[in-house]
Amino acid sequence: MNLHGFVSNLARLMAILGGIVLVMITVMTVVSITGRSMIWAGLGPIPGDFELVEAGTGFAVFAFLPWCQLNRGHATVDLFTSYLPDGANRWIDLVSETLMSIVFIVIAWRLWVGMMDKIRYGETTFILQYPVWWGFAAAMVGAAVVVVVSLYMTLIRLQEVRTGRSFFAPTQGGMH
Repeated sequence: MNLHGFVSNLARLMAILGGIVLVMITVMTVVSITGRSMIWAGLGPIPGDFELVEAGTGFAVFAFLPWCQLNRGHATVDLFTSYLPDGANRWIDLVSETLMSIVFIVIAWRLWVGMMDKIRYGETTFILQYPVWWGFAAAMVGAAVVVVVSLYMTLIRLQEVRTGRSFFAPTQGGMH
């Protein structure tokens, strides 16, 4: 398997895992709300549902970022750039990709620092009493993968500037 296939499969796997976690959060929320509405029947909410939603959502958000970065899925405004020549747009893409890589590296670094603080202080959630750093660690997986994907895409954009041709033309459905 080539590097692009590896990076693409890694980003796809993260997105699928993020989707599975979101489905689990949704089902849990429905069950918990249903339990709350049926306290009269001896049911109740799922203990710690808010804590689980918080950690799961944090993971899911970071799990979707690699796929979004790989497929140029971030919001763009190309009102001005659509009139520029291809070479200028390749440079703009390279600068944008480089800036996104820097942003993702900073986010991953600060997430790591936050996780280390939570480990050091031994902070736990209020109801379930699980360590708060677990949520940070789950998000850190996606953050590490988005850094890898973003750096890879920066190299692709650099190659596009060097060769004067696009390797992956932006499409509505992403790169394939």
